[in-house]
Amino acid sequence: MLKWLLTLLVALVVLTAISPWLGRRLGLGRLPGDLTVRVKGRDYYVPFTTTILLSLALTALSRLL
Repeated sequence: MLKWLLTLLVALVVLTAISPWLGRRLGLGRLPGDLTVRVKGRDYYVPFTTTILLSLALTALSRLL
């Protein structure tokens, strides 16, 4: 259980870090359900919906291979 929680946390951090690039290139990160929080002039992205979509895409890809 702890391994899955740690994996989910790492995936969320990575997607949060690359979400500006994904938003410009692929249109991800601006989906309904993705949160943008502005604190003291900095924007923080929490891409819940993008995480779910990418997870489903990777799961489908892994099942095909």
